[in-house]
Amino acid sequence: MTDLNKPNSTPIDSEIAAKQHIEAAEVNSQQVSIKAWSQKLLVVILCVASFYGGWKSYESNMVNECTANGGKMIEGQRTMLCQSL
Repeated sequence: MTDLNKPNSTPIDSEIAAKQHIEAAEVNSQQVSIKAWSQKLLVVILCVASFYGGWKSYESNMVNECTANGGKMIEGQRTMLCQSL
């Protein structure tokens, strides 16, 4: 008869299973880390693209407003100016 309080596996089997579980956890943590960095990079790229798109949209609206009011855009060194005609 077998004792129900005794585990069915030997200590060596449980150590091997524990090592395999730890190795699998290490691989999973590396995958999560890589995924987290790629997501962070994607967010940064999207933020930069959104900022640039908003900036260009603002410039376009200023040019349209200037020409609608009968002006002409003059490009300075760092700014764009609207000159009345």
